[in-house]
Amino acid sequence: MNNVVKNTTPTSTITRDVRELDVKTGNIYESIVVISRRANQISSALKEELNSKLSEFATSNDNLEEVFENREQIEISKYYERMPKATLLATQEFLEDKIYQRKLEE
Repeated sequence: MNNVVKNTTPTSTITRDVRELDVKTGNIYESIVVISRRANQISSALKEELNSKLSEFATSNDNLEEVFENREQIEISKYYERMPKATLLATQEFLEDKIYQRKLEE
């Protein structure tokens, strides 16, 4: 998932021209479905990555080192909060032709 982190996607919402989205598929709704499915994939992968990093801190006993572990957990959480949202990443990938899509014919 490191390739998502290195992406140059802005972290804030961007106003986009809707006509940009339907150029690749010919249908705005189809484009939105492609973007939303990719956003779900990205979101799931980031969630798994975050949970695996935070699971390292899970212990059943309380001790004095817990204060330092909490700081590390907070830093990890803040890092993931500052990352671009999955929808922004997916939209950027879609506009840059980095998403492979195939259409199931009826």
